[in-house]
Amino acid sequence: MTGGFAPRPPGRVRGRPFEKGRSGNPAGRRIGCRNKTTIAAAALLAGGAEALTRKAVELTLVGDPTAMRLCLERILPPCRERTVKFVLPPIESAADIAAAIKAVTSALAAGEITPGGAATIAAVVDTFVRAIETNDFERRLQLVEADHFNQLGEAADMYGAGPNGYHHNL
Repeated sequence: MTGGFAPRPPGRVRGRPFEKGRSGNPAGRRIGCRNKTTIAAAALLAGGAEALTRKAVELTLVGDPTAMRLCLERILPPCRERTVKFVLPPIESAADIAAAIKAVTSALAAGEITPGGAATIAAVVDTFVRAIETNDFERRLQLVEADHFNQLGEAADMYGAGPNGYHHNL
């Protein structure tokens, strides 16, 4: 026997075969690429999908609970939000917000819109409120800045400095 240890045959590297933070395939999987098993299953069902669906519906009509759940979950598409016929009063200023919220709560109380729909509409109104507040804040800030710079300009003119703060000799 030689020195005790035999060299390992080259094969699969244990642990981390790649540097940390670096993928073995930096480009990743191509967009739209599907698993081989998904492709094989789709090929098997390609011709029999209609017959399978018909059989599931027949079992549902007989009363099979598993077939019922399958039909309701898979055959029927999930319900999406429906459009709501609701007239929201125009919101031009902060004074219009109260009327808009009153219209939303009145429609909710009358059963014209669902609570989820009312919450969504109220969120839209809240977005309007924030937009109006931001616009109002910007307008007030510009007025304050203009007033402040006018006062600085008047003080600078008294002492012979121009609007940029430098003294000019005429």
